[in-house]
Amino acid sequence: MSTPSVEQLRRIALHVLTNLSLDVVDLGRRFADAGHELALVGGPVRDAFLGATSHDLDFATSAHPDETERILAGWADAHWDVGRDFGTIGATKGDDVVEVTTYRSESYDMGSRKPQVEYGTTLEGDLTRRDFTVNAMALRLPDLSFVDPTGGMDDLAGQLLRTPVTAEQSFDDDPLRIMRAARFTAQLGFDVAPDVMDAMTAMSSRLAIVSAERVRAELERLVTSLWPRRGIELMVHTGVADVVLPELSRLQETVDEHRRHKDVYEHTLTVLDQAISLETGPDGPVPGPDFVLRFAALMHDVGKPATRRFEPGGTVSFHHHELVGARMTKARMRALRFDNQTTRDVAKLVELHLRFHGYGEAKWTDSAVRRYVTDAGPLLERLHRLTRADCTTRNQRKAMRLAAAYDDLEARIAELREQEELKAIRPDLDGARIMEILGITPGPVVGEAYRFLLDLRMEEGPIGEEAARERLLAWWEERGSG
Repeated sequence: MSTPSVEQLRRIALHVLTNLSLDVVDLGRRFADAGHELALVGGPVRDAFLGATSHDLDFATSAHPDETERILAGWADAHWDVGRDFGTIGATKGDDVVEVTTYRSESYDMGSRKPQVEYGTTLEGDLTRRDFTVNAMALRLPDLSFVDPTGGMDDLAGQLLRTPVTAEQSFDDDPLRIMRAARFTAQLGFDVAPDVMDAMTAMSSRLAIVSAERVRAELERLVTSLWPRRGIELMVHTGVADVVLPELSRLQETVDEHRRHKDVYEHTLTVLDQAISLETGPDGPVPGPDFVLRFAALMHDVGKPATRRFEPGGTVSFHHHELVGARMTKARMRALRFDNQTTRDVAKLVELHLRFHGYGEAKWTDSAVRRYVTDAGPLLERLHRLTRADCTTRNQRKAMRLAAAYDDLEARIAELREQEELKAIRPDLDGARIMEILGITPGPVVGEAYRFLLDLRMEEGPIGEEAARERLLAWWEERGSG
């Protein structure tokens, strides 16, 4: 990134902030008329200096929640108080979504997973308790005066993440800020100050007291940021990944000084970069940023340390690492409280990421292509991209051969898709017809017959209802149940 000057940042912010909606300025007047302060704070102010306009606006105020709610009720189209325990009242007005929070400070007890909230008395005090100086700038309303008590403007120009107080004190007050440092590195492309990096290393174990849901939210934001590799590398370098994603950290254990196989950790970061480059625009099959694809790229080889074997002749094997890795991925995502669907999708991609290999040596049968598509299901487009991204060889001839083989596989899938409905492969007879033909009632045998017909469909394609009936009766007689 090019480094802007402070004056350039001021000109950019002036353009953005002077175009705040009249509704927002009116809200500032309402708080002032009620004898309270109101200031735009945090990300919206930081992003204004980076040239970005946001309709999700965070405010800090001297008013306590009851008074804030009263003022918002007379201004907003709708308001809510689900954040009242943390001093926050939310509202919408036109296109703007606002959250107004009483000046505060936050800290954790040594063994607590929930932060304690105490109300503050000044805007400057509130800002100095924030995570990083670039997030500790404010714009007072309605007069639009700029407040920067911790030098956030200079750090923004220097593309540096620095804490308003000592990094140790800041991370002790809220250990989640350790994760936020990695996330903002990925989101903004900034470096962290040396003392911040040292504190991340020394205090990473404090993340254990933060709820899994809050850690997961930061990890999701990191992975879907513009530069996720920067954040991941910082997490691994400081030991934060040992707490949050130990499976990723352990990939460094597979570094082999005899160079019998590639560096799995560096390979994983390259796969992540290449997977991101294969995401599509909003109208494409995998619109970026796609968390499922990116996280599968990060986790696709986590089963290798557990499956590494040194074979006779000096070679190294990682047999079934995709199956082991899928189980490990599922366990880690459950521990981080990911939803079930996301967990299943990522683990499935990890499990399937090697399925393609071998296609180039022996062209697959139609039935093998059908199974590939059926097993991938709605993840097929992501699997295409993960498989292509997994090729990091420097051997250009080998890379071209693998790319050509996958081109051929995708062409085969497209050809079969024109002939058959691959996304919804079903037997030629459903359960009701199976029971009618065989004269049986619902039970396990119906499922057995259905699976027989499904395998037949996979192997031979659609054969029609009458042929399927004949094959079913032959199977039934051979089974000995006719």
